[in-house]
Amino acid sequence: MSDEKQPVVLKGQTAEEIVGRGAKAGARMFREWFQNLTQVSEHDKGAAYVFVMGSMAEVLRVFDMPMVFPEIHSLQTAVRRVADQYLNEAEDYGYSPDICGYVKADFALQLRGGEHPMGRIPPPTVAVITNACNTYIKWAEIWERMYHIPVFTLDVPGSRAADTQSWPGEEAFERDRRYVAAQIDELIQLCEKLTGRRFDIDRLREVLDNTNQMIRGWRRVLELNRSRPAVFNALTDGTIYLGVANAFRGTPEGGQYFTDLVEEMEYKASHGIGTPVEEEHRLVFVGVPCYPIFRRFNELFTEWGGVFVSSTYLWFASGGINLGFEYDLDHPLESLAEGVLISVRHAMDSMFFPHRALVEMVDTYSVDGVVYHPIKSCRTTSTGQADSRRAFMQETDVPSLFIESDMMDKRVVSEAQLKNRIDAFFEGLNARKLHKTAVQ
Repeated sequence: MSDEKQPVVLKGQTAEEIVGRGAKAGARMFREWFQNLTQVSEHDKGAAYVFVMGSMAEVLRVFDMPMVFPEIHSLQTAVRRVADQYLNEAEDYGYSPDICGYVKADFALQLRGGEHPMGRIPPPTVAVITNACNTYIKWAEIWERMYHIPVFTLDVPGSRAADTQSWPGEEAFERDRRYVAAQIDELIQLCEKLTGRRFDIDRLREVLDNTNQMIRGWRRVLELNRSRPAVFNALTDGTIYLGVANAFRGTPEGGQYFTDLVEEMEYKASHGIGTPVEEEHRLVFVGVPCYPIFRRFNELFTEWGGVFVSSTYLWFASGGINLGFEYDLDHPLESLAEGVLISVRHAMDSMFFPHRALVEMVDTYSVDGVVYHPIKSCRTTSTGQADSRRAFMQETDVPSLFIESDMMDKRVVSEAQLKNRIDAFFEGLNARKLHKTAVQ
């Protein structure tokens, strides 16, 4: 038939070479990224400490400043199953068990001279943060006290309430954009002072162009997961892709990675190739994954044929590249301010007001269930999940699951309790599917 999807054929490559290469390349790039940071540390050089929500990577790359993402190396301690050592060390120092596990792991890591499971990170010469997470501000104050470094805080106006966002062309948006642009100018001046280098507008255009390539690729990858079966698991594969999106933002390598990833996913979609799991239920994940038992946590769902086709984590932790907004290279600074405003605001909305987007995804992604996962460590991502779930349930009849654990602290992770709740959820999904089949 003329409207059937034509298979994508990649000349000179076998299916074994194409399928899974994004995960392999991502792991390799990440190892190299950590090795580079180790080398920076060995040469007694510092780095800019930044966060995934509003990293300002484009500006920092103009000045060739190495970047450290504390969220990333903190979660690595959990994935590598050594987070408890870092958490205990920070708590022995006096930090409360109730605060963010990322912060405590990073603090202990600083006490260890930057040592972590993937190498060593250099100390900070500057911290660049946003108000996207209230913890960012207090976290940066720790580095300020430890290293006596400047801290630049970019204050991005957020949504005043759900569905009240202003957009380009509106007076309110333009006011907010000018506010952000003025702060970016201050950041540029700070970087000039720290590096002794002049800001290069043409270099910024090159960096923005690389980010645009990444943006186009990531948005297409997300769209392709509407396929049946899903071409990647948003919980596991998606975490790898997010790592590359942040660590290599604004680089030629990052842009090319996502171009190649689109090629892989197009191939899988056109040939009906999904994840290694036989897909029975298509799920959306809300929140941050459970890293202390990351592989087993995912297995609790895949054992029932559950595949995560999307995740709010892929939105708020992607630096806004999921939105498809591309920078105008003819007006780089103005466009950068606009993109930062839209992306950081969207990151906050994804945590505080996600239910509207979730409702819209039910049909576009053929969603069978939504999993809400509040965690002890992060009140920012967790506090509103119960209300969001209630709003979602009022507008759809899609089943949802509410489970609690943590992203870092295995002391509050009970696999048995998680399994009981998850098994009951899938039993309900299976019963629902049987009922629909019987009615038809």
